[in-house]
Amino acid sequence: MLEFFSKGGICMWPILLCSVISLAIFIERLIRIGRMRKRGQRLEYKVIEKLNSRDDQGAVVIAGQSDSPIGRVLAKALEVKDQDRETVETVIVHATDEEVQGLSRYLQALATMGNIVPMLGLLGTVIGMIKAFMVIQEMGGKVNSSVLAGGIWEAMLTTAFGLSVALPIVVAHSYLLSMVNGYEARIQQGSVVFLKTISSLRNKA
Repeated sequence: MLEFFSKGGICMWPILLCSVISLAIFIERLIRIGRMRKRGQRLEYKVIEKLNSRDDQGAVVIAGQSDSPIGRVLAKALEVKDQDRETVETVIVHATDEEVQGLSRYLQALATMGNIVPMLGLLGTVIGMIKAFMVIQEMGGKVNSSVLAGGIWEAMLTTAFGLSVALPIVVAHSYLLSMVNGYEARIQQGSVVFLKTISSLRNKA
């Protein structure tokens, strides 16, 4: 394996570096998002229960102590719950965007690496082909099929390595993005329930 790697040329090293960084990002985001998904479960209903019992301070405490994205969104919404609905919705939208950006951190870098790794592989192949044809030119009319084939397969190594690294990166990015989208949908669902409760309490007042 090391022999194949060494024959692939200089572009193998940046591809390897991208694979290590991508793996680190995937593991870090997977753990962080996974932890966030476990926190704040059914939190909106606990907050609503407090609001229905006219315990606004208790609702603020529950939302603030949850240490979850949905908890932080609801905490900010509770600060302006007595204002008009448009203001509350605006606060919720901005707070949700902030939380989604936090969960999506480094995902753009992961997507970028998934895009550049195949190009690095192609670049390595082009460089390898240039070197192979330079050798062929130096050999003049003494070129044989084994020399030509050897130069080509060594040049193709970087493309193969780049694609084998890029495919898992693309899959990892799509998986993490689906987790973020799922959590965003959960925040939005909890926010809708919260807004309905606020409207109902105002109508009763």
